[in-house]
Amino acid sequence: MRRREFVTLLGGMAAWPSAARTQQSTMPVVGFLDSRTPEVVAARLRGFRQGLKEVGFVEGENVAIAYEWGEDQNDRLPSLAVDLVRRPVAAIVTSGPPSTYAAKGATTKIPIVFLVGNDPVQLGLTTSLSRPDGNLTGINILNSELMSKRLELLRDVLARVRRVAVLVNPADVSLTEVQLKDVNIAARSMGVEIQVYNANTSAEIFTAFEAIGRDRPDAVLVATTPFLNGRRVQLAQAAAFHRLPAVYAGREYVEVGGLMSYGSNIVDAYRQVGVYAGRLLKGARPADLPIMQTDRLELVINATTARMLGVSLPASLLNRADEVIE
Repeated sequence: MRRREFVTLLGGMAAWPSAARTQQSTMPVVGFLDSRTPEVVAARLRGFRQGLKEVGFVEGENVAIAYEWGEDQNDRLPSLAVDLVRRPVAAIVTSGPPSTYAAKGATTKIPIVFLVGNDPVQLGLTTSLSRPDGNLTGINILNSELMSKRLELLRDVLARVRRVAVLVNPADVSLTEVQLKDVNIAARSMGVEIQVYNANTSAEIFTAFEAIGRDRPDAVLVATTPFLNGRRVQLAQAAAFHRLPAVYAGREYVEVGGLMSYGSNIVDAYRQVGVYAGRLLKGARPADLPIMQTDRLELVINATTARMLGVSLPASLLNRADEVIE
């Protein structure tokens, strides 16, 4: 090889990393702000990436995702949101009110796609579902608004249910207030006594279940908040240890041993969040994307857990179930 050809080859090789850096620097970045840890939302992240892919974006190829994790410390979220704004990012994805409020407080310009469990208007995130104002849009998975339905499911399974323990996360005020209001109204109409237990840390979950175990209610209703959703294995195991029938918001609880769940398909909801994030990257405005209310509700039952607890599942309930796990 002649010297001039060799020098030219070296020059081309040297240019490759520079070209890669240029591509990386021009690649749009989506901020992903979550109050939990990455391992507890792994399946949901797969749904989110699938949604991005459906509109033409693949992480690492033509879009980058900047992850910020609150590690179950909500007081960290505002500073993490500010970090994303400073990067800057083209859009921000949030899950639950704490991270959504943090992002909303950090920017009025960068589009935000949220996933929340109750009415975004009541949460103060928008004044219109059909044409969101400001820089926010997203998905309402209705989980908070289904608490009364879950209480009815406990009555269907346990004909003589009289006392139900409700486990809530007091730190997530907006979600907890709505859910307690809903379940108390339903409980009064059914003649069921509700006793509320609080948990905001893993240790407090154990403490709460020790108290529940001593009080011996007929069943447990676990509220839905990002923190409690991230502790589904611990919650299912605690209910099993105390031999208490329990109902939850999502199938992920039932897949790890919970008795039954009724709520949105959370992975599909994250897929829709990914679709919305991708549409924002393509130039859509939040006002162009109506806030969606999930229409994929599912009842999932763990028949193995029912047998372990000595719970007889009515045929009518099994026939209604979207899935029965054996």
